[in-house]
Amino acid sequence: MVRRASSGKKTLSEANLAALGAERLAAILVETASPALTRRLRMELAAEVGAADLAFELDKRLAALEASRTRVSWRKRPELLAELKTLLSMIVGRLAEMEPALALDRLVAWFDLYPGLTRRVQDPKGELAQIFDAAAHDLAALASRLGPEIAAPVLSEPLTTRLSDWAVWIGRCAGELSPALAQALLRDLTEGRPPPTGRLALVVRRLADRAGDLDLWIASLSEADRKKPDMGAEIARRLALAGRAEPARAALEAARVSSPAARPARGRAAAGPEPQSEAWCVAEIAVLEAEGDAAAADAARWALFERTLSVDTLRALLAKLPDFEDVVALDRAFAIAAAYGDLMRALAFLMAWPAHREAATLIAARRGELRGAWNDLPQWAEQLSARHPVAALLLVRARAAALLRLGAGFTDEVRRLIDEAEALAVGLNDPSVPTHEAFVAELSRPASGPAARYR
Repeated sequence: MVRRASSGKKTLSEANLAALGAERLAAILVETASPALTRRLRMELAAEVGAADLAFELDKRLAALEASRTRVSWRKRPELLAELKTLLSMIVGRLAEMEPALALDRLVAWFDLYPGLTRRVQDPKGELAQIFDAAAHDLAALASRLGPEIAAPVLSEPLTTRLSDWAVWIGRCAGELSPALAQALLRDLTEGRPPPTGRLALVVRRLADRAGDLDLWIASLSEADRKKPDMGAEIARRLALAGRAEPARAALEAARVSSPAARPARGRAAAGPEPQSEAWCVAEIAVLEAEGDAAAADAARWALFERTLSVDTLRALLAKLPDFEDVVALDRAFAIAAAYGDLMRALAFLMAWPAHREAATLIAARRGELRGAWNDLPQWAEQLSARHPVAALLLVRARAAALLRLGAGFTDEVRRLIDEAEALAVGLNDPSVPTHEAFVAELSRPASGPAARYR
């Protein structure tokens, strides 16, 4: 009887295949390789010879794909997508290591396959577009590595002749280009040309943002866009950050919104000033800083915080204060949050800060205003459960009651919440909190009854 051999030696692994020897493996590959694998092997062999040979093999395959007009069935689509990824890997991996300039030319040719492929390939899941969009990051890395002298002419040509698709890819990777390359592309796209419009304007704006060219960034905006209040505020903010206080103030005032109600009618006094957008208020702070009025800037920050409870705004305020003064300011911020009209937004601020003790106190004080359908409620309850079980219990109960009120019935989620509430209630001795039995009984009542409190 033949003894069974060890299964370990039959496992497909690098070590076991290496044991077959190079000659045996080569014979197997030549005998059984699929067309896709054969092409890959040719490119790998060419890469061993040199960059020019690999570029030649890539050119042949790119040209064949470009010239093909055959429709690709859904069965063949995975094979095509895999080949596109292989070609990309050979370009940005193997060829770019040997001769990056040759690689960039082939990468542009690879991207240029996309329009023809969209006409031949059914792509209901958008997989084809995702491959090309993701490759924009490789394009930025390779082009930036080459520098503006070599890369700018290569990228400017498709941007000026094939803008429809290239605007998407360059726009997607503009923030990853080197500032010098972004500036060189801007010169090629704008010098001696009419003001950019449409997709080209979007590309110019993103490149100008990367290059730090504020004037070109503003010039890429249409007159209609510049007159939009939030865009006007953004122009003012950027001018202020660039230290250009006077034009920043002018842009800010031009972006100020004046409602009809704020203008006096015949025989009637004018109403109060129109509240400005959050974007305008942020820009105002930057302008005041640029003008050197730090006190007014801080006052504007407090006004913005009182309106929005923005964590970033408060951090900017505290960063400018010396020790001990920041403690006083933080107490003031927590007091503002405690009195804020929208309880859930106040809790969102306190939990994000984080200020769990203050959040728990606020939950207990304003429990009747809890909105159980708020998405973050379960997460808050979990965060508060260890040190502030009463607050966590109130949140869990509010969540369960809200789901019932919305017509969910006693689903698994509601039952889980009830069980969680029961666990939190164990050992609590707070007369202001109903017992678990009373809470469960209340859940069974109509929404117009006491359960309506848990909204």
